[in-house]
Amino acid sequence: MKKYLEALFNPRMLIIFLMGFSSGLPLALTGGTLKLWMRQDGVDLATIGFFSAVALPTSLKFLWAPILDRYVPPLGRRRGWIVIAQICLALSLLAISFVKPNEQRTMLAVLAFLISFFACTQDIGLDAFRREFLSAEEFGFGTSLFITSYRLAMLVASSGALFLAAFFSWQASYQIMAALVSIGFIATIFAKEPVVEAAPPRTLLNAFIEPLKEYFSRKGAFWIAGFVLLYKLGDAVALQMTMPFYKDMGYTTEQIASVVKIAGIWATIVGGLVGGAIMIRIGISRALFVFGVLQGIAVLGFAWLTVADHNLTNLAVVVSAENFAIGMATAAYVAFMASMTNKRFSATQYALLSSLAMIPSTLVATPAGLLIEAVGYFNFFVICTVCALPGLMMIPKIRKIALAPEG
Repeated sequence: MKKYLEALFNPRMLIIFLMGFSSGLPLALTGGTLKLWMRQDGVDLATIGFFSAVALPTSLKFLWAPILDRYVPPLGRRRGWIVIAQICLALSLLAISFVKPNEQRTMLAVLAFLISFFACTQDIGLDAFRREFLSAEEFGFGTSLFITSYRLAMLVASSGALFLAAFFSWQASYQIMAALVSIGFIATIFAKEPVVEAAPPRTLLNAFIEPLKEYFSRKGAFWIAGFVLLYKLGDAVALQMTMPFYKDMGYTTEQIASVVKIAGIWATIVGGLVGGAIMIRIGISRALFVFGVLQGIAVLGFAWLTVADHNLTNLAVVVSAENFAIGMATAAYVAFMASMTNKRFSATQYALLSSLAMIPSTLVATPAGLLIEAVGYFNFFVICTVCALPGLMMIPKIRKIALAPEG
């Protein structure tokens, strides 16, 4: 308890919390919130579907991450790039507020892509900053605070933005969201630049090559990459199909919005905080195992829903349990990935690992619908639970080669 309170009231944690808010704000503003605005303005569904491509920078951010490792702007290598990205992000959000979606579709697409690009650039800097700014003892809890604030920002950028649009206008809503970027901006300005003894890569080519060379020269590099790929495999695939599952189970859109969106997000936030507190006591490796087991069990709740009584209580219990487990497991997972980076190349190496982590929810989840049609929802979610086992079975090996100091 003492360690938890010391971490909670550490001023450095406030910096990380505020930065997490800035990181979580843009996602919905180029996703669900933007698509609803487009639909209300009369944009056809086909065009709205194509707008999903504006999220492409999220999967490709490792391509320009070396630039952030190589060059040092004013304010420092980490703070400088974060501030540049935040200014560009705020200006892009401000600019898109003046666009008429149905009349200026090309301009809307360009600005949405820029928002996504600058948001990813900010995240590259923030991930590297967090890795270098926090001590090993602070890292698990600091990561959970970052994720908690990230989730709060997502709630503001989705439900909050819709509320503002309903009572004022879409223009006002996006302008207020642009102003909220200042929360992370202020935190970045007042933060101290992390001190890293090693010098940045000497050339841009070295900034691309050296992070890969350093990572793959380590003992167990492929084990670590495999673990990052597999740890959330079952959960990531299952979550891609939960929305159609809820509909097929007979729940209304209103019920899904109230239970899944609101209760689910709060359960994730609480799970992240609880997970961070537990990591302080048991360390990252043990947390990965315990939280991973709970995450796998929680996925079975969806299978149970297929045979349980149809009511909101059962839905709320399963959704809350799943999101609570996700919050805990994600905190440990993100902390693990960041701890696997070399501080000299933390921007590039974390971008690579986080891009690898996205594969299950993109490529692997693509045939999930075909699997459901073949075996049904009950068997599908059981299979997803089984998919969690390979990652869990790798943890003893990962602990030995990468997390041995935790004892």
